[in-house]
Amino acid sequence: MLDRQLNVQDISAAWRGRISSPVDQQSQPSLSALFKPQTLPALEQALNRLLTEDRPIKDLSGELNNKAGFTPALVSAWSLTSAPSTASGDEYCILLIASDVTPISNDWAELSQLRVQYQSILDCAGEGIYGLDQNGKISFGNKAATQILGWEIEQVIGKSSHDVHHHSHQDGRHYPQQDCPIYAALQDGEIHRVDNEVFWHTNGKAVPVEYVSTPIIVDGKPNGAVIIFRDDTRRRQLESQREDAFEEILRLKEKLELERDYLRDEVNLAGNYGEIIGDSQALKRTLSQVEAVAQTPASVLILGESGVGKEMIARAIHMQSDRADKAMIKVNCASIPNELFESEFFGHVRGAFTGAHQDRIGRLQLADGGTLFLDEVGEIPLSQQGKLLRALQENEFERVGDHKTQQVNVRVVAATNRNLAEEVKAGRFREDLYYRLSVFPIEVPPLRDRRDDIAPLAISFLAKACTELKREKLKLSKSHMAVLKQHDWPGNIRELKNTIDRAVISSSGNKLRLDLALDGSQLRDPNSTASNVTNPITTSNTTSDSFVSSAEFKAMEKANIIAALEAANWKTWGDSGAAALLGIKASTLAYQIKTFGIIKPTA
Repeated sequence: MLDRQLNVQDISAAWRGRISSPVDQQSQPSLSALFKPQTLPALEQALNRLLTEDRPIKDLSGELNNKAGFTPALVSAWSLTSAPSTASGDEYCILLIASDVTPISNDWAELSQLRVQYQSILDCAGEGIYGLDQNGKISFGNKAATQILGWEIEQVIGKSSHDVHHHSHQDGRHYPQQDCPIYAALQDGEIHRVDNEVFWHTNGKAVPVEYVSTPIIVDGKPNGAVIIFRDDTRRRQLESQREDAFEEILRLKEKLELERDYLRDEVNLAGNYGEIIGDSQALKRTLSQVEAVAQTPASVLILGESGVGKEMIARAIHMQSDRADKAMIKVNCASIPNELFESEFFGHVRGAFTGAHQDRIGRLQLADGGTLFLDEVGEIPLSQQGKLLRALQENEFERVGDHKTQQVNVRVVAATNRNLAEEVKAGRFREDLYYRLSVFPIEVPPLRDRRDDIAPLAISFLAKACTELKREKLKLSKSHMAVLKQHDWPGNIRELKNTIDRAVISSSGNKLRLDLALDGSQLRDPNSTASNVTNPITTSNTTSDSFVSSAEFKAMEKANIIAALEAANWKTWGDSGAAALLGIKASTLAYQIKTFGIIKPTA
């Protein structure tokens, strides 16, 4: 019991017996004898407030003085409104009770030590971990949780975890707490595992996570929960990269399959037509243009009549360019319906239109890295020319039904038998597309302007036709050659080849019936004037001096090459090389040397 001056007026026997220094039973100890001096200021301040403000003291921490030293205690005090007086006449004003909490303090110290140990274990985990009490408030958390989500654990203790980091879906929509799997564990006592959700960082960014909410069961009922979560950003990135890689593999697989089909067609075409044959001045001028432009990225517009070999010129440009190891993708523009133009050129995705059951790569993407050959480019509908122009200018496009832009790198070679300049004037062809395609125009001469090439072409076609049709070797006579050179060949090389094929089919035995393959009125011997003169192409070609066989022609060609090599001292290139003497390219000569198996004789 204390008076208003905080003097001890009475003390219990139990307390008196705990005091370390002996005290006269008749006298009362001071507060300094009862409490550790360092705790007295706080106690006296609290007691004064009790007197002035009538504010009771409850469980104030202090330390009692006893025989064993100082022990922890909890101090409580109340004011006495009607208290008895002391022997000296002072009133008892304060009742003070001090409880020794040494056992509790020891337990608390042990618990604190365990808490530190458990927190250290939690902080070693790489996953974020935090706990909820039975009301869904955050009760603890580890270092990984704070690092992943950006908050300090002291800032969120006692707060709703849903409000802190799980309030919204990834798209920003509100996430009702009653739908949250974290809180479901508190309701049903079940473990809830969740993938593909987000927690929100304190900076406002969504963090992809996967998590497990496990209830804490006490007396058979949920009394809290532990949430373990992992930052899923890296895994989702790898998964996205894997999906992209798989899509790329499928795209490349489809592209390779289509390239295989195109290359198979090219091989067949090469087998039908072979290399460019001829040595005329007109052809040489064209091939010199090919050589000049092939190594550049410039767009080429090949002009010429039908059947002159525009596609072979395009292939020659491609094979001499730095894109020769890639495919040359041909598009016959005249064969593509207007409604399928975009799908054919740019491709489409599944479901883009009725019948689009799977993704399809367009010709433009198929030609990526190589050459896109636009045959009969003058036939492209005017309504589609703008779309093609944009793709060629920007080197990018979108597949039908897809919003993703595809990047491509293609070299464009176009061909037409139309006069595109006149088409532009007539409003049937876009002027900007015309200038985009005709950076470097090449005119392929008609066969009538390169008559010197008719003989070697005819001999080559005849040999191939006999092989393909499994016929005995037929021969072209000098008379045949004269008649073939007389013809103007409006269908050009294609007409010549078809004529030779028909002649082989029409012939029997070893007699070539060229008269059945062509209109005889157009194929009279140029030296005959009478209508009753026998057409020389119907005569027998069995006389050895009246024809040049394919084998003989090849032998003559081989001998001519050897003679040129010997004259050039077996040097193939340069101004004094055999190629220059023959008037052909060094690469062509090298091919012929390999074809004929020519070997330089040893000394």
